[in-house]
Amino acid sequence: MTAHTRQSAGNILTPERQAAIDRYRFVRNWTEELAAPLSPEDQVVQSMADASPTKWHRAHTTWLFETVLLKPYLAGYQEHDPAYAFLYNSYYEGIGPRFTRPDRGLLSRPSGDQIRKYRNDVDASMETLIAELDDSKWDAFTALLDLGLNHEQQHQELLLTDIKHLLSRNPTFPAYRDDLPVADSGENPPLEWNDFEGGVVEIGHGGGEFAFDCEAPRHKVYQDPFRLASHLVTNGEYLAFMEDGGYSDYRHWLWLGRSAVAEGGWESPLYWLKTDDGWQEFGLGGLRPLNLSAPVAHVSFLEADAYARWAGHRLPTEAEWELAAAPLPPAGNLLESGNLHPVPNQGSGPLDQMFGDVWEWTQSPFVPYPGFRPIEGAVAEYNGKFMASQLVLRGGSCVTPPGHIRATYRNFFYPPDRWQFSGFRLASDG
Repeated sequence: MTAHTRQSAGNILTPERQAAIDRYRFVRNWTEELAAPLSPEDQVVQSMADASPTKWHRAHTTWLFETVLLKPYLAGYQEHDPAYAFLYNSYYEGIGPRFTRPDRGLLSRPSGDQIRKYRNDVDASMETLIAELDDSKWDAFTALLDLGLNHEQQHQELLLTDIKHLLSRNPTFPAYRDDLPVADSGENPPLEWNDFEGGVVEIGHGGGEFAFDCEAPRHKVYQDPFRLASHLVTNGEYLAFMEDGGYSDYRHWLWLGRSAVAEGGWESPLYWLKTDDGWQEFGLGGLRPLNLSAPVAHVSFLEADAYARWAGHRLPTEAEWELAAAPLPPAGNLLESGNLHPVPNQGSGPLDQMFGDVWEWTQSPFVPYPGFRPIEGAVAEYNGKFMASQLVLRGGSCVTPPGHIRATYRNFFYPPDRWQFSGFRLASDG
């Protein structure tokens, strides 16, 4: 008797299927918990073209489950509303046309209540599908289910960084949550350098557990000896760069960086504010005094690169970062810590804060690994179409969800982007 018939006959789920339902509920419920502190008005507004409204995130992630899993796998399923395929498709041209990204903030309707019903209806259908799907389709289905859940976790992080950007544009600097902890501002351990030997090494995901297609295949690279800093660059260290005229000294900057500084009027990281009482920093907990011991965040690759040149060092490559991180557990100040902000280094190891706090810029372009093959089917466009003009970040941040980070994870953004929790550590040649 198969798992499918056992469920149908006796309403008994196998441990594997129950675990799948439990994980599905966990991830989907976490999205709603993250949205809960926000008003209906908060969830509609879009602060810039790169960001999306909270309501859109909640609907788009639901649309993906409906489109990729329910419609192909659940017999007789009728889509919730045909208009949603146009409103909430992000960039999947093979699936169909889509609403323009910069105008997502104009979608006052469907209402928040309608999107809540959409999520609830899709969730109910997904649980039915997980319980009753024929065993012969299970492996292909669960591969897409894992992708859908990891996709939702990506949008959980984006939900928080996008709402932070939105709230920062309000002159009263309202907090996303008033109850977030304030980290102590003690001294960091002294900066030390870790030496790594060169040679022919392997990087990339080797299979087994879930990974995005861009993390594979595992492959050999030649690596020169290198050195990596023991901790992330801090606010205090970055402030010294600023006070030394770092933003105005052309010698430290790439040409694209000079242009970004001039066009954007950059004089500090994105959420810093100079007041009569000194530097303040806006966070999800509101406007607070700048913690000089915490890692610097919300800097672009261009700023990170300029600082590294000023300091007489460089940014690591993604291969260097992965080789250093591979033996370490993927733990740190992540979303489940509840800080929702980078905190000072509390470690005492040779390499601290490799996971969590801030995504770490590398100097490596986001390009396909040798032998890369995109996912097949409707989600083939997931990563491969973005492999140009962007740079790789590693390690996760203070708003990366639990279980969603590993040493091989490749995040990617454009060099001037600053609204993510992005920071950096220094490297040098060995």
